[in-house]
Amino acid sequence: MGSLRFYSSLVVLVFTISNSSSQNKPVSCIIPEPVLTKLLDGSYTITDNIKLCLPENNVENLALSDILSELFYNNTGIRPGIVLNNKEVKSGIYLRLNLNWDSTIGNEGYNLTVDKKSIRIAANKTAGLFYGFQSLLQLLPFKTQENITGTQKKLEVPCLEITDYPRFQWRGLMLDVCRHFFTIEEVKRMIDEMVQYKFNILHLHLSDDQGWRIEIKSLPELTKTGAWRVPRTGLWWDREPPQDGEVAIYGGFYSQDQIIDLVRYASERHVQILPEIDVPGHSRAAIASYNYLSCTKLPYKVNPGSFFQDVAGHPYNSVVLCPGQEATYEFLEKVFNEVAELFPFEYIHVGGDETFKGFWSECDSCKKCMAYNNLKNTDELQSYFIKRVEKILNAKGKNLIGWDEILEGGLAPDATVMSWRGQKGGIEAAKQNHKVIMTPNSYAYLDLYQGDPVIEPPTYGMLRLKTCYQFEPAPDGISPSYILGGQGNLWTESVPAFRHAEYMFWPRSFALAEVFWSPKGKRDWNDFIQRTNIHLSRLDHADINFSRSFLDVIIHPLKDDNGNLIIQLETEVDNLEIFYTFDNTYPDFHSLKYISGEKLSIPKDADKFSAVTYKNNKQAGRTISIPIKDMERRVSRKSR
Repeated sequence: MGSLRFYSSLVVLVFTISNSSSQNKPVSCIIPEPVLTKLLDGSYTITDNIKLCLPENNVENLALSDILSELFYNNTGIRPGIVLNNKEVKSGIYLRLNLNWDSTIGNEGYNLTVDKKSIRIAANKTAGLFYGFQSLLQLLPFKTQENITGTQKKLEVPCLEITDYPRFQWRGLMLDVCRHFFTIEEVKRMIDEMVQYKFNILHLHLSDDQGWRIEIKSLPELTKTGAWRVPRTGLWWDREPPQDGEVAIYGGFYSQDQIIDLVRYASERHVQILPEIDVPGHSRAAIASYNYLSCTKLPYKVNPGSFFQDVAGHPYNSVVLCPGQEATYEFLEKVFNEVAELFPFEYIHVGGDETFKGFWSECDSCKKCMAYNNLKNTDELQSYFIKRVEKILNAKGKNLIGWDEILEGGLAPDATVMSWRGQKGGIEAAKQNHKVIMTPNSYAYLDLYQGDPVIEPPTYGMLRLKTCYQFEPAPDGISPSYILGGQGNLWTESVPAFRHAEYMFWPRSFALAEVFWSPKGKRDWNDFIQRTNIHLSRLDHADINFSRSFLDVIIHPLKDDNGNLIIQLETEVDNLEIFYTFDNTYPDFHSLKYISGEKLSIPKDADKFSAVTYKNNKQAGRTISIPIKDMERRVSRKSR
C-alpha cells in the first residue's frame, strides 16, 4: 500500500462493497464504525495549502489547533495552515461548535460532512471536534514517501455525511506499569494510539507487589525502596524470590512533575487518567517500604515475580495491609491526599482484589477491630476497610472504584464496581443501584494468548480477536443506565517491553473500541475484518507493533469415539484456505487442503503436524507446527 492512488481507491472500494452488500448499513473504513454514514457522489481534493479553521481564538483551541495540525501532518505529510477567530475559509477543513445544543450527538458526538468544496466538522463540545477529526484522518491516505517529496500534494476524500456519537461514556484501556515499568514517553505514545480509536480513559495500575510507581512526597520510601526489585528474566511464574545480598536495581517511578505533565498531555487529547492504588492486597511494594503496614510487621522485599510460596507456605500474595490498625489509614490518607491532587479525574481506583485474609484472622489488631465494629468475618473486615477508604476519597472530592471483590462483605455506599471475574459481579452491583464498568477477563483481558501458544510469546489463557468483538457490556436483565461502559486490561507479567504491549493491544483494541462506541446492531464481523486489515497497514506505516494472529489456523486436537487422536481445523476469518502436512515439511498451497469440518486421522508414524492459512495463493497466517505428543497432552488437559 505504498501508493496514494491505490489507498484512495481502496477507501472508495470499501464504501462500494459495503453499499452493495447492505442497503441498510453503509459502512466506511472507520474504526469504530460510525452511527450513520451516507456516501455521496464525488470527492474533495486536499492540497498542500489546505487551511484548518477552528471556532475561536482561546487557550483550548490554540492547544487543539497545534495537536490537530501535528496529527494531520503525521498522517498525511501535509501541514495545514491554521485560521482562528471564527474566520471561515471558503475551502478547507472547518471545525465549529454548535450554537444550539444537538441532543442527538451529546457531549462527544460530531457531524462530519465532506462535499466538493470543503470538509466540515460540527460538535457540541471540543471533544466531539477531536473525535470527528480522528474519523477524518482515517478517511485519508496515510503518509508515504510520495506525498512527502512530491511537488504537488493532493489527497482525495470521498464526499459523505457522518453522524456519530458513542454508545458508552466509559471507553477505557488499562496499562499495568507495576509488573514492568514503562516510561512517561511510552505512556504518552499509548495515549496517542488509543485516541485514534476514540478511547477516553487510560487506567494506570500504579502499585502492586512488584513495584510502587508514583512519587508520594510525604512517604519517600515508597519510591526509594518500593519502586525497585532484583532483576529477573524468564517466565514470570517461575521466578525465584529475592536472595540475600542481591541489589534491587530494576524498576522506576513517575515523579509528580511527570504526572502533572502526563495529565495535561492526556487532557488535551480528551483522555482522563484513572490512577489505581491497589489495596489492601497487592501491597507488598508498600509494605517493603514501611513494614509496620502489615499484620506480621516482618521485613519484606519487593516481589520480582509471582506464584511462589514463602517458607511458611503462604501464597505469593499473602503480604497485605493490616485493616485493623489506625496506622494503615493514616498511611492511606497521605497517599490519597497527594494522588487526589495530581489527578483531576473524579474517580480513584483502589483495587480491592485477590486479598489474602489468612493473617487477618490471627492478627490482634484485626480481631479487636472486628469485635469493636461487630464484624462477623474477614470478608466484612475487607468491606469495613473499603468503606473507610471511600470516606477518605469522598473527603477529597473523589469517588471510589474497585474490582468486583469489593462486593464481598457488602459494598461501600457509593462505590463503582469494575467487574473482571466475568460479568456476575457487575450485574449484582447494578441490581444494588451501583455504577458498573464491565471488563470481564473472558472478553477484555488483553494479556491472554491471542493465537496458538506454540507460536505466541508465553502467557496464559486465550482471548481471540473474534471473542473481543463478541463482548456485550450491557447484559440483559439490568438497567443499562448503571453501565458506564467497558474497558480492556493489559496486565504486564508477560509483557516486558512497550513494543510487546502494542502487540497485545492491537488489533484486539480495535474490537473493543467498536464494542464501546458503535451501536450494538451495527456490528458485522466480516466488515470489521475488512476495516481491520486497512488499519493494520496504517499501524505498520506508523511503526506501531501489532498482531496478525487472527489470520492463523486454529488447531483442535480431539479424541474420536474409539479414543484415537484426531485433528479438526478452523479459522477466525472467513474465506481462508488451510493447508497441512504430517511429514515434517512446511505446508504451502500445494500441500493437502483441509475441507471444512473434516476430522484428520494421525498417520501411524507421524511425529509432527503443521498447518498454515492462505488467501488467493498468498500466505495469510503463520505456519504452526505441533508435535503429536503435545497434541496428546492438550487433549489430556481438556479432559481433566
